[in-house]
Amino acid sequence: MAGSSKPRVAIVGAGIGGLTAGLLLANQGYPVHVHEQARRLGEVGAGLTLSKGAQATLREAGVLDAVRGAASLSATIPFLHYRTGERLAGEYDRSDGTQDTPEIVGRQILRADLHAILAEAYGRTTGDLSLSRQLVGIEPRGDGVRLAFSDGTRAEADLLIGADGLRSTVREVMFDPTPPLFTGQVAWRFLAPWEAAAPFMGAGRAAVYFGPGRVINRYTLRRGRIVNCVALARSESWFEEGWSVRGDPAELRGLFEGWHRDVTGLLAQAPAETLRRWGLFHREPLAVWRDGGVTLLGDAAHPMLPFLGLGAAMAIEDAMVLARALALEAEPTAALDLYEAVRKPRTAEVFRQSVRQGELLQSRDPDNYDPAASPASDRTFFDYDPVTAPLRAA
Repeated sequence: MAGSSKPRVAIVGAGIGGLTAGLLLANQGYPVHVHEQARRLGEVGAGLTLSKGAQATLREAGVLDAVRGAASLSATIPFLHYRTGERLAGEYDRSDGTQDTPEIVGRQILRADLHAILAEAYGRTTGDLSLSRQLVGIEPRGDGVRLAFSDGTRAEADLLIGADGLRSTVREVMFDPTPPLFTGQVAWRFLAPWEAAAPFMGAGRAAVYFGPGRVINRYTLRRGRIVNCVALARSESWFEEGWSVRGDPAELRGLFEGWHRDVTGLLAQAPAETLRRWGLFHREPLAVWRDGGVTLLGDAAHPMLPFLGLGAAMAIEDAMVLARALALEAEPTAALDLYEAVRKPRTAEVFRQSVRQGELLQSRDPDNYDPAASPASDRTFFDYDPVTAPLRAA
C-alpha cells in the first residue's frame, strides 16, 4: 500500500459492474485503476432492468438523477399465451412509463446509456482508466499482485477485482479454468422505433409471450421512444466463434411462425443491420471468490441467465457491498471475505431461480402454467437493498 493509506485497487473490466465498483471506490478515496481490453469504451446489448437495490447503489454513486433521465419506469408485465395472446399471469401496463415519482422504483434502461453515464462519472474522479489492456497474467507478489497485459505493460496493485465477465481471465487464472458451457439456448435481440412497433403493442408497453421452447420479451426504453425485444429459443448447438453475431431476420421469424400476430408483426420489424443473436453460456457459481488480494465481481463470479433480468443488477449490488465491506474492515482481505460471505448466498439463489424461471417458461405447456410457481412472483428478489442490508456472513 505504498504511498497511500488505502490499498491500490486494480479492476479488470470496464463494463457496468467494473465501472460501478471503480466509481464507488474512487469516491471513497481509493487509488483505482480500471483496465479494459477493448480499444474504445462502449457497451453492447439492449435493455436491462434496474432493481430497487441497483438504483440505491447508483444513488450512492451519484448518478441516479442521470439514470432517471434516460430510463423508463419498469412496467407491470403480463405473461401471455404464445398463440392466443391470452393473459395467463401478471397485469397489463397501459401507461407510457414517463410519470416518474420521487421514490425509488424499478427502471429499465438501454445498456449503452447506463454504461455511458457510469463512464462519464468515473472520468470525473481521480481514478485511472486504460484501454487496450488484455490481461494475460497475474502474479501474486507479497501482499499485492502484478498484472501482465498482452501489449507488454505491467501494473501493480494491492487488490485486484475481476469484473471481466462470463469469460473472465481473472477467474480462469486464479480460480477455475473450466470453460463456460452452452446451455442449449440461443437469444436474439433488436431495437425497434416506437412508430414501427406501436401496431403490435396491444398488450401494453411490456409483455412476455411464452410457449414450448420459446420466449419473447419486449418492453419500451428511452421513455417510450424505442422497444427492446429479446427472443429466446432452444437449440442443440452453437457453432459461432463470437458470443454475439449478426442474425438473419428470416430465421428469427421462422422460429416464431404461428405465434400471436403481435409477436409475428413485431419480429417483422427486426432490422437486419442491427439484429444480433448469441448463445447463452453459463458457469456454476464459484465456491470461493477470494485468493489473497484477488476477488471477482458480477458475471466473473456468478454469470446469470436472463430469465429474471437481474444479471446487471447483481453486478451493481456486488459493487456496493464490496465498497461497504472495504470501508468497514481495516484489513483488506478480511473485507474481501466479508464481501464474499454476504454476496454468495444472494447471488447463488438468484442464479438458481433464474434457471428455474427459464425452465418454467420454456418447458411447460402454457395452457397449464401456474403463476404461483414462478420465481418472478417473489418480489423479495427485486426489493433487496445492498446499501442498507446487514453486512454479516449468512
